[in-house]
Order: sequence, then C-alpha cells, then structure tokens
Amino acid sequence: MSEDLAGRTAVVTGGASGIGEACAIRLAAGGASVVVADINLGAAEAVAARLGGRAFEVDLAADFDAAALAGQADILVNCAGLQHVAPVHEFPPDKFRLLIAVMLEAPFLLAQAALPHMYASGWGRIVNISSVHGLRASPYKVAYVAAKHGLEGLSKVIALEGGEHGVTSNTVCPAYVRTALVEKQIADQARIHGISEERVISDIMLTEPAIKRLIEPEEVAELVAFLCSSPASFANGSSWVLDGGWSAR
Repeated sequence: MSEDLAGRTAVVTGGASGIGEACAIRLAAGGASVVVADINLGAAEAVAARLGGRAFEVDLAADFDAAALAGQADILVNCAGLQHVAPVHEFPPDKFRLLIAVMLEAPFLLAQAALPHMYASGWGRIVNISSVHGLRASPYKVAYVAAKHGLEGLSKVIALEGGEHGVTSNTVCPAYVRTALVEKQIADQARIHGISEERVISDIMLTEPAIKRLIEPEEVAELVAFLCSSPASFANGSSWVLDGGWSAR
C-alpha cells in the first residue's frame, strides 16, 4: 500500500504520540499528506517534520475551529484521548465532561466539518479509535466507557449516511496499547487497588485477553491504514476489534 493514499490529506488527532503518532507515520508511508493535530504543538511539529507533514495545535476540549483543521480532510482519524480513573460516586463531574468533550463531541465536530468535502469528492475515510471499552465496561472508568460507547454510535450513523457518498466510517477497538496513557492508567489502578504496577498488568489488564501482552501502537496503525485502503472500500459501519480475545468471552 506504499502509494495507495497518494494525493489524500489525512488529519490525525492526538498525532504527536502513542497510537496517533503511529497512525500518522503509517498513513504518510502510504502516500498521504498528514496533518498532525495535538494539544502539544512542539511534539506535533517534531512528528510532522519527520513525515514532511504539517502540525496543527488544537485543544479539543475548548472551542476550536473544526473546519480549519478537518474541512479539507480526505481521511480523518479521531485518536486523541485521555483517561481518569475513579468510582462513579467519586468521579469529578468536570473530568466527566472533559473526557466526553475530547473523545465524543470533538470527533462529531470534526466529522461534521470533514463530510462536506468528502461528499463533494465522492471519497472519504473516517476511522475512530475506540476501545474494547466501546464494547465492554470496566469499573472506575465511567467517562471513558461512556465516551467510547457513544463514539461507536456516532461512527455507525456516519457510516449509514456517508456510504452512498463514497465515505466509510469505522471504529478500531484495541485492548490495552503500550502508550503513555496506559502507563498512567497502570499507576492510577495501582493507587486505587493498593497493589503494585506489575500486578495491575497481570491481575487487571491482562486477565480478559487470551493473548497475554499489551498491543503495540504500530499494530493499531496497520489496521487504520487498511481501513483507508482500496481493499477495504466495502468496510463500513463496523467495529474492528484488536482485543486478543477479550470480547470473545
């Protein structure tokens, strides 16, 4: 797929690190011109410089210009995310609103901005980085689980509306990926449960998957690239699961 995306503009939110960075690198390798969007402009510029792409500073939790970021996107990868871990009865409402804003409202606004251009050109790919928590729940993650479940619904509605216009919308649902976000979750879970970080990985994170390891960001990026490719043109409205067997239970 080295030149399959030549001439396409790809916007990747959260593109300065983790899954987003891996997606930006992989899409650029596929020929796309990549816009690396992130709240950390310096990190976004570093990634964009490596790819010959463009950095875009954006705080998805604040008022932002969705059209300026995604109005000319042929490919939109909604990857930006964050986590907060606490029991429901102690969960700070401001944190709940923050996670919903970044991981559900922002993808809606960016898709809304991108779709007119995609419809006009008769081609578009929206890939939403969801999670196994878009399909399953875990305790202490009420905002994250709610946001990802909502993202699944958003993606499916876009798929139904966009299909006749040559636009597909899918989600990718990984289990725990080896990123800074997960490293922070490990520390938070250790604090909440009063156990070591090693036990968090073995006794909490890897209990459900049949494959006992974390996923690498590059593995997620390969699936994202496939969903943007010509061979995946009929893939639409689906949740593509990379959970090592978690949801098979």
